[in-house]
Amino acid sequence: MSKKEVVVSSVSEKHSNPIAELVQVACQFDSNITLESENRRINAKSIMGIMAFKPSKGMTVNIITEGSDEEDALIAMEKFLVCE
Repeated sequence: MSKKEVVVSSVSEKHSNPIAELVQVACQFDSNITLESENRRINAKSIMGIMAFKPSKGMTVNIITEGSDEEDALIAMEKFLVCE
């Protein structure tokens, strides 16, 4: 299991459809990917979960990945959320 805390950047300014694009990034990996913030915990591969989670600028999010490609998944999710 890999875990990292990140602060979300201006995702909506960099991406035309940030919710769908975030789910697409997560779905590229076999690992389970979970996002946590405050008392919320969602599956990053669920578009409904991401819609309810609403990652927005300044939000602190824990990215948790578990599986065969967890390190790559963690890096990709971090890059998306911090707009690298």
